[in-house]
Amino acid sequence: MKISTKGRYALRLMLDLAINNTGEYIPIKRIAERQEISEKYLEQIITHISRAGFVRSVRGSQGGYQLASPPENYTVGMIVRLLEGELSPVILSDEAGVYEQADRHVTADVWQEIKDAIDQVVDNITLAELVRRYHEKGNCEYYI
Repeated sequence: MKISTKGRYALRLMLDLAINNTGEYIPIKRIAERQEISEKYLEQIITHISRAGFVRSVRGSQGGYQLASPPENYTVGMIVRLLEGELSPVILSDEAGVYEQADRHVTADVWQEIKDAIDQVVDNITLAELVRRYHEKGNCEYYI
């Protein structure tokens, strides 16, 4: 399983909004500059994030984005799944919700355990925790 740049950049974008939260809206241009990511690419990503209600936006010269809820309310899993879908090393179910040969293949248990371990990690790390880690490391650059 590999997380695409969209998933990784979405997390960086949300973390940037959390770290730089002053109550004012932050222009996407400033986020792009700090993160050294194309502004156009971040605009595509913020569209998904905004539609999901994770951020609020204001248009105009004083416009930009801010988190719609406190950083404690967002997990890494929520953010990454928004852009990536389910975080699984293999497809574990068909459209009916059941992988038809799962009960015949012991390896399906291995894939489920890997998925469960991934979910355990990403669903238990919040943006607030990442902000805390950022400050703990002395405001260094962060890459995910």
